[in-house]
Amino acid sequence: MAILPFLLFIIIKHLTIFSHQFASAPTDIITPSQPLADGSTLVSKDGSFELGFFNPPTSTKRYVGIWFRNIPHQTVVWVANRDNPITVTDNSSMITINTHGNLVLVTHNNTILWSANSTTTSTASSPNPIVQLLDSGNLVVRDEKQSDPESFLWQSFDYPSDTFISGMKLGWDLKKGINRRLTAWRNWDDPSQGNFTCGLSLGSIPELYMWKGSSVYHRSGPWNGLRFSSAPILKQNPIVDTQFVNNQDEVYYAFIFKNKSLISTVVMNQTTLLRQFFVWFPENQAWSLFVSVPGDDCDVYNRCGPYGNCVVGEFPICQCLNGFEPKSPQNWDATNWAQGCVRSQPWQCGVKGRDGFKRFSGLKLPDVTNTWANGSMTLEECKAKCLNNCSCMAYANMDIRGEGSGCIIWFGDLIDIRVVPNAGQDLYIRMVDSDKGAVGSKKKVALIISFTILVLLVLLFTFSYFHRRKRMSREKTMSTKTKDECEEEDMELPFFDLAKIVDATNAFSAHNKLGEGGFGPVYRRRVILDGLELLWNKDFRKVAIECDSKVPLELVVNGIADYHPCSSLVHQIRSLLDRNWNVDLAGKPTKLRTTWES
Repeated sequence: MAILPFLLFIIIKHLTIFSHQFASAPTDIITPSQPLADGSTLVSKDGSFELGFFNPPTSTKRYVGIWFRNIPHQTVVWVANRDNPITVTDNSSMITINTHGNLVLVTHNNTILWSANSTTTSTASSPNPIVQLLDSGNLVVRDEKQSDPESFLWQSFDYPSDTFISGMKLGWDLKKGINRRLTAWRNWDDPSQGNFTCGLSLGSIPELYMWKGSSVYHRSGPWNGLRFSSAPILKQNPIVDTQFVNNQDEVYYAFIFKNKSLISTVVMNQTTLLRQFFVWFPENQAWSLFVSVPGDDCDVYNRCGPYGNCVVGEFPICQCLNGFEPKSPQNWDATNWAQGCVRSQPWQCGVKGRDGFKRFSGLKLPDVTNTWANGSMTLEECKAKCLNNCSCMAYANMDIRGEGSGCIIWFGDLIDIRVVPNAGQDLYIRMVDSDKGAVGSKKKVALIISFTILVLLVLLFTFSYFHRRKRMSREKTMSTKTKDECEEEDMELPFFDLAKIVDATNAFSAHNKLGEGGFGPVYRRRVILDGLELLWNKDFRKVAIECDSKVPLELVVNGIADYHPCSSLVHQIRSLLDRNWNVDLAGKPTKLRTTWES
């Protein structure tokens, strides 16, 4: 019998140890009978996420949140009571499921600080509600026997804080009327809602927007089948599966890492006004900033006004689209681009040659607030529909995959356009018919060139004609003048017969002989004609001329030169020789004023 108390002691001790271990083991579930008290946590089954109470680094206020469990630097991804912090310090608050089946945060006196406020949760629809922290980081309220996500009564992913993680949906649940959008912390130490938000807009074409207060701060551009128009980073790749759903029940964007060991967050930062994408590197035990939005000056909404094109690297950064000009050149030059640009040529709807489209490539598509869309139309059908509506200002493909499909048409001014290197789209803007304008312009240039060449040829021909006429007239005048002078001079020449010549040369005496050449002997006899001395041979076929310049020149009857200091006299002698010396002098009048030497 003495051994019985000892055995009872051993059994009680082991039961105590077992119950302690069971109570301290992590759990992922809250039930109506098992609330979560301050100081305790929920841990997802795979150990990725943890839910519990926390204080921001320098704050005394206490919050309920979810964070990454295996990251040493506490990174909170969701906060329940961000606008209703716990201010008491007795750590008596707890999270539980109330009698209505709602998840609530209560203080020590059962005051409700925060409630999930699920309209679908009730003890009638779910007699056994539980709260569970999933491996995705999603905190859900569901029936104990229902694990299908479609049957969830409430989930934290429908009410995000400032952080977007893998598996979350950003956008609308149209059946429940839930808008999932991110809202930045007021500052790094205050989880309450700031005024810097991000979400999807509803319309003919949903877009991802960022707002500062009620003003649009950034716009992603419409989804084009692969990505948002100006966000090439948010596209399908070997690491990430991207999803964009747009139907009558839901409109949302989501991404899921193919490798579940990868950890990332997209955080709205109120201080920097940036949406920042961080990736966790276990090797360095640190977060690395992968990309920020806005990423440059052109990412800011409507930087360049209507029809202004923002181009990073250009100066100024705002450029009017080709075919447009600043509406106010003075303001534009002062870098005030709010008024944007207007067409350089007047556009007229439906007027032939004044109504057409010009293609612009590599662009972020304009704001789609005032648009109409159809997912089944071809690009040509889209163009025709736009042409038939004078309010239509541009059109483009909705989906750029393959050869492109679908139709978006814009009404009113086109705003928030920028160049997106290697990722932009084609946009067809309505303006003066560029094709006809180009053909007309080419014809006009060709006509101008042809006319100019024709005018130059006519001028050249005219100049050549009149120049030739002038030269011929001058030559004719000179010839006539020389002929008249010679005839006049010839009329004054005295007559010489052969007897006088024989006498003048002393019967061709050898004493007067100067020499002999190919034309025969030459005799000395001087004849003075206005300072010109003529010496001729007896067959009268050669004359040697010497004038006051003392430059001798032999004149052959058929080849008298025109360049001699006595050129004017040379012409007279040429005429004389042509008409006298080449023929018998005896029968010709030769009226020379002569001085004869004896």
